[in-house]
Amino acid sequence: MAVRLLTPEGMFQPVPYHHVSVGTGSRQIHVAGQIARDAEGNPLATGDLAGQVAHALRNTARGLAGAGATFADVVRLRFYAVAWAPDKMDAFVAGIQQVADEIGLPSPLPPASLIGVDYLFEPDVLVEVEADAVLD
Repeated sequence: MAVRLLTPEGMFQPVPYHHVSVGTGSRQIHVAGQIARDAEGNPLATGDLAGQVAHALRNTARGLAGAGATFADVVRLRFYAVAWAPDKMDAFVAGIQQVADEIGLPSPLPPASLIGVDYLFEPDVLVEVEADAVLD
């Protein structure tokens, strides 16, 4: 496998992700920001953060699969969330848990960032997910 995930001794714990990933493959995959839209572009889970996280992750899985990858090959995840506040964490985590088994999300996750933003490209979009992966 081209990706090794680790959390070196002395790094902050517990967190639901690894702090470090090492990619040794030669083929890089970058999945652009995925949102809660179906194949026709129709909004899904409007107003529901957990639902949007789940759908955005499903779309991310589709993007990875299209390039021959899975979440086991991911070296970095980025989540962008509109108007982020700590009281939204339960809903955010619920969205991840809702699809973790279905899409093969490892636990702990690969290195991940959750970035609060004022606005995404359309007013109904609450979260966007990007993924970077490495394959041999």
